[in-house]
Amino acid sequence: MMNKKRLAMAVALSTMTAQAYALELGEFGGANLSIGGYVKAEGIFTDPDGGDRNFDASARQSRINFKVDKDVQGHSVTGFIEGDFWDNATDTSDTSYAMRLRHAYIQVDDFTLGQTWTGQFFANAPFDVEILDFYGTGVGTVSGSGAVVRPDLVLHYTPGGFRFSLQDPVYQDADFPDMVASYTHRTEAGHAFNAAVTGREVETGIDDSEFGAAFSLAAKLNFGATSLALSGYTGKGNNVYSGWGYNGATSPISMAASGEVNADGELVSTTGYTAGVSHRFNEQFRGNIRYAQVEADEVAPTVADDTLEMINVNLIYTYLPNLDFGIEWRDRNATTMPLRPGGQQVELMAMYKF
Repeated sequence: MMNKKRLAMAVALSTMTAQAYALELGEFGGANLSIGGYVKAEGIFTDPDGGDRNFDASARQSRINFKVDKDVQGHSVTGFIEGDFWDNATDTSDTSYAMRLRHAYIQVDDFTLGQTWTGQFFANAPFDVEILDFYGTGVGTVSGSGAVVRPDLVLHYTPGGFRFSLQDPVYQDADFPDMVASYTHRTEAGHAFNAAVTGREVETGIDDSEFGAAFSLAAKLNFGATSLALSGYTGKGNNVYSGWGYNGATSPISMAASGEVNADGELVSTTGYTAGVSHRFNEQFRGNIRYAQVEADEVAPTVADDTLEMINVNLIYTYLPNLDFGIEWRDRNATTMPLRPGGQQVELMAMYKF
């Protein structure tokens, strides 16, 4: 039973970051050094609801990281830094893509400080299914479409199954950090459950600010080769993280377009849920189906629909250890992020993790 539990935890965590696939470099000065990451080549066929069909291919998602672990006076100390080549995430005019900082943090025992995943991300991602869409992960959940995935600074404290997070506020004039508190429970059978609450100061544009809060539940149920992932959230003041609101999709470039308030400066609430199934056919072949929906209780007159819906279906084949080939079909009814318009897409990918 414990082996199943460890396997389920490893699979869940491996979807969050490539650091699970690290090449140990050895011990230097009492510290263990490792390098990790992956090279990913992807080709995406897009059939948008409006506009012409197109094809785009890139290796920009490829990333590399370095990790240092050391025991210092009885404390476990880790330094981690990671980058990829998405630069400003939108420029496709040439192939000279600049490297951007994804993660840079220090971890001492139960404390993590630096630029890394938000508390919203940890409240959902380990309990979700695997999808290939780099700009679709989290749609329908409290962690959203990745518009604000890594604030400039995050502090996590993780005693036991709890996680308390203080984050550099999205609202620059906020009097206190954005906050997330969550609890995770894992069973011997490999099931996992999470409950989380978020709170933050939101700029209204009318008054100085208002306080908004959201509540999230997520679960992953393990049934041998098949697992079921479910999540749901509702609340106000989380739209910039969940990626959908009064103005439709949250813009990763302009947080002023996050859509957390309406034209009168009142907070807009959103409610989302997801359901996904993963199945491992054998040691090399696996597949996933995921449905997501998030609805705003009010949208601007220029927004065609108050509800974002998205579905992903994929098959992934492990040709060699750490070398995957995959295909994914996906459909969404509205544009969510740059290069992700409303309509259908088919992605073909090859990924080698090291």
